[in-house]
Amino acid sequence: MVELKTLEPLTNEYLESIGFSWHTDSDETSYISNQVVQISEEEANAYYEAANELYEMFCEAGEHIIENNLFHEINIPFNLVETIKNSWEEDVHWHLYSRFDLAGGIDGVPIKLIEFNADTPTSLFETAIVQWAMLKKNGLNEASQFNNLYDALKDNFKRIITLDSDIEKFDEYYQKLGWKILFSSIQGSSEDENTTKLLQHIANEAGFNTDFEYIDQVNFSDEGIFKADEGFEFWFKLIPWEDIAIDENELAVYLNEIIANKKAIIFNPAYTLMFQSKGFMKILWDLYPNHPLLLETSFEPLENTKQVEKRCFGREGANIAIVNADNSLDVKTDGEYEGHKAIYQEYIEFPKDEEGNYYQAGVFYAYEACGLGFRKGGKILDNMSKFVGHIVK
Repeated sequence: MVELKTLEPLTNEYLESIGFSWHTDSDETSYISNQVVQISEEEANAYYEAANELYEMFCEAGEHIIENNLFHEINIPFNLVETIKNSWEEDVHWHLYSRFDLAGGIDGVPIKLIEFNADTPTSLFETAIVQWAMLKKNGLNEASQFNNLYDALKDNFKRIITLDSDIEKFDEYYQKLGWKILFSSIQGSSEDENTTKLLQHIANEAGFNTDFEYIDQVNFSDEGIFKADEGFEFWFKLIPWEDIAIDENELAVYLNEIIANKKAIIFNPAYTLMFQSKGFMKILWDLYPNHPLLLETSFEPLENTKQVEKRCFGREGANIAIVNADNSLDVKTDGEYEGHKAIYQEYIEFPKDEEGNYYQAGVFYAYEACGLGFRKGGKILDNMSKFVGHIVK
């Protein structure tokens, strides 16, 4: 059972003052829960260790996919295969941040990987900023949580320059290079824009020269990435790689040439699209069968097993079906991702509270596991699920 602590909520006015404007869902209920999940220090450490181990497994499996040309199996668009390979080969294509979605971890229930949001993970602002603010407003110790996401991101921005060297050398290295980062999101989404600008702010604090421009105003050519006539060595885009591949083929071609010819470096790197694919978890299961952190996953329906059918690329609970062991349907959602390949993953129930709400843990990873938050909702967590902070008791 999920143990909760009720807090005084942050006002909408305060949330808007810090740039968090998506605080109210379409049904006029608050997106940010006024409760936090109480966990033990041992549970927090278990989430930390699980995410670190999983990332190492993803790196091993990524190498296996590239060496064995398994891109089609995990539903990677053909026009990004070379881009992925090029980004994988050199350390300069640094993985900035990501989020593991996990079941279990509470009341002695084993932690299990649900999926890996490796390219454009959401809940960054909520995890890094909002839950800190909630604890502080309620007179609680803000440090009593598994959450150093903000500082971890700042350090990982520095590693874009220092790579595996000591980040204390950033100023020395950066003074010689002076390379700039252009941050981009789509127009019309305050969540995407303000999350991107939060990352820009963190990069500024790390010591970078940065700028922002909406994606439709950025210029691309064989020579690189430009805002007006100004070129940028780094480009951060809060636009999914699979959307670029499917909807913007000309841009996908440009980006491949830009990376291959070393005209610019893009974050998150193209290889994170491999990690993002839910088909990747079938490869993980092949390489690490019966691993305690994994659920059995297949490209074909599992026999005599309650399972979840979902698409290799899908977001916010769309196009998901929970199927009982006798093949009867438990619950299903519609969506726009039906055209993507299906995978079948062993079903595991999320932890529940006294009212029957389900909780999924999200652990951010930026060089190492660095932040925990929860989503609360029904059996299938969709875009009406709530963000729930936590406190280590």
